[in-house]
Amino acid sequence: MWTMRSPAGSDVLIIGGGLIGLAAAWRTAVRGLSVTICDPAPGSNASFAAAGMLTPVTELHYGEETLLSLNLASAKRYPSFIEELREASDGLDPGYREAGTLVVAFDADDREVLSELHVFQQSLGLKAEWLTGREARRLEPMLAPGVRGGLLVSGDHQVDNRMLLAALFAALERDPKVTIVRSKVAELTVTGDRATGVVLEDGTALPAAQVVLSAGCWSGQIAGIPEELLPPVRPIKGQILRLAIPDVFKPFLSRTVRYVVRNNHAYLVPRAHGELVLGATVEEQDYDTAVTAGGVYELLRDARELVPGITELPLIETRAALRPGTPDNAPLIGPTALPGLLYATGHYRHGVLLTPATADGVAEILATGTVPEALAPFSPRRFEHHQK
Repeated sequence: MWTMRSPAGSDVLIIGGGLIGLAAAWRTAVRGLSVTICDPAPGSNASFAAAGMLTPVTELHYGEETLLSLNLASAKRYPSFIEELREASDGLDPGYREAGTLVVAFDADDREVLSELHVFQQSLGLKAEWLTGREARRLEPMLAPGVRGGLLVSGDHQVDNRMLLAALFAALERDPKVTIVRSKVAELTVTGDRATGVVLEDGTALPAAQVVLSAGCWSGQIAGIPEELLPPVRPIKGQILRLAIPDVFKPFLSRTVRYVVRNNHAYLVPRAHGELVLGATVEEQDYDTAVTAGGVYELLRDARELVPGITELPLIETRAALRPGTPDNAPLIGPTALPGLLYATGHYRHGVLLTPATADGVAEILATGTVPEALAPFSPRRFEHHQK
């Protein structure tokens, strides 16, 4: 159990306890700084609901080449990040698996979409192997006979986000420089021309030398942030399902399977402990987190077309969470125009993947004042002229 130490003035205060905030706290404490994390329910929102895909190549989108570089760097950092976290958490397994990812197309039109993606990947020098439908089914026998083709990306992996959260909590609990305050931040404190801490909902003031805003899609709702600096993040709803894989069906899938069914994109992520994650919808529904019959139906309908046997699996969880989107689908990482205030938010669909790169980068900025070159394109200041 986490025992909260008494909050006091700290070197760094982080608003938000998702994967990004927790990992940034861990890496910052490693640099010798004291850290306070403020979140009423750390690790319970998008970070808990996520599928944990580490798929910079198979999740490539047109126009996101700059983001691809950061995604690839973060994916490359994952193995050492995991080993360091395993040691810091006294041996907990963060659930990292190097199983590869298979992307498959259901019909001829979907095959054309996948073929265009493959051409784009090749133009950027990325490794992806084109497979026929038969070759894809040889790798994953549960796939439907009609699958028209696929892409195998051996370098796209996965991590169990819930195991990763547990390991981060354990590492933070063991570090005397870290405090978690399970309360909501009501307001940023600004003294003169500098961020100097926060005020909690109950009126408690927590001073800090530097403040990191990492509150996901709620990052724009913190009072006290100058209006022209409010981060342009919005909630993007995703419904996601979890199914159990009984022993009689094992192995069901051996790797992450992303798919295109009638131009609808989704994924199936098998866990080592016998769970299958199916997701996810993409809905602009403000802050609504209701699981809907339509969302569940659409996910199961398309998955059944691709993997007919999925209808035999027990449905054990339905959940909806809110991803933090930005106008250009890229994160906001780095110092703002207000001294003492940094952002680490807006990661949209890449929050789990970008956890190591963001955490290391934020720790570097906090400890040295230097922004790593890889993070420069993601400065929060790139939107300031749009907000004035």
